[in-house]
Amino acid sequence: MNDISSILKIINEKKKIIITAHVNPDGDAIGSELALARYLKSIKKNVRIINFSPTAQFLQFLTPKNDELELYDSDLHQQAIAEANLIIILDLNQLSRTGSMEDPIRLSSAIKVCIDHHEFPENFADIELIDTSKSSTGELIYDLLVEANYKLDYSIALPLYVAILTDTGSFKYDRTTPKVHRIVADLLETGIDTKTVSREVYDQGTANRIQLLGRALSSLTLTCEGKVSYMIVRKSDLFETGTNEEDVEGFVNYNLTIRGVEVGLFFFELEDGLKVSFRSVEKVPVNLLAKKFNGGGHFHAAGARISGNDFELLIQNVLNETEKYFA
Repeated sequence: MNDISSILKIINEKKKIIITAHVNPDGDAIGSELALARYLKSIKKNVRIINFSPTAQFLQFLTPKNDELELYDSDLHQQAIAEANLIIILDLNQLSRTGSMEDPIRLSSAIKVCIDHHEFPENFADIELIDTSKSSTGELIYDLLVEANYKLDYSIALPLYVAILTDTGSFKYDRTTPKVHRIVADLLETGIDTKTVSREVYDQGTANRIQLLGRALSSLTLTCEGKVSYMIVRKSDLFETGTNEEDVEGFVNYNLTIRGVEVGLFFFELEDGLKVSFRSVEKVPVNLLAKKFNGGGHFHAAGARISGNDFELLIQNVLNETEKYFA
């Protein structure tokens, strides 16, 4: 089933609800989780948000008491997942993207609902609300709340605004429709201060992060006659600048500020492989490119994690596949 009314019916019937999202949750994932959970609590549901990864620093202003988002611990949470009667999975459509939560979720007898806007779904859920035309999962949560005749307040509008803001690239990506702007206008009516939100999301990095960005920019390389740009951050860069994986958020986009570049890549060294962020500006479907490496995403923005010990070889494999689009 792919219908909001079916989801609302199930929500009405169930009491013990768990919400989760993908590893390294971004603004859309965290914003959608918080908005949905706050709605569910307002209608007297027992709801917990449990994520495999911690919440990025730039999103923590959304939950100042730090009591709404739980970091997955198998000893603490496997039983809760087993006892839930509804699990809502947001902003992903491949259950493997929940990390080590995947098996407990699959084994749970709970009804599973997937709400997402990415392509190539696994179809693991009992009920799906997947619409690839939407700007964000936050937009889908907004639609669900409208269908429920729920009057939005600031506490729910704020995380929805952050979800839409971040997943549209501050309203510049191609799924930023007239409807998206009308939704945002509705959210702003609750008193959101856009200047403050922008500063929290984009302008609160550390000096260490800027140093790391300098290293990434110094690695910038052009290939395919200037149509592909890529940057690299190694584990040693993190150690030497006192930063972590969270700090590389958004680095890939600097590739697309170069005239003539059609595809931007960002390579991040992991303990056991490589994380790749893919971006394109026009014709190259980077979601298909990422899919070759068991990743996914959107036409113009995607990602993948690739296992292996030879970092340079893994990079070259990605570059080889990218170059095929310009052969």
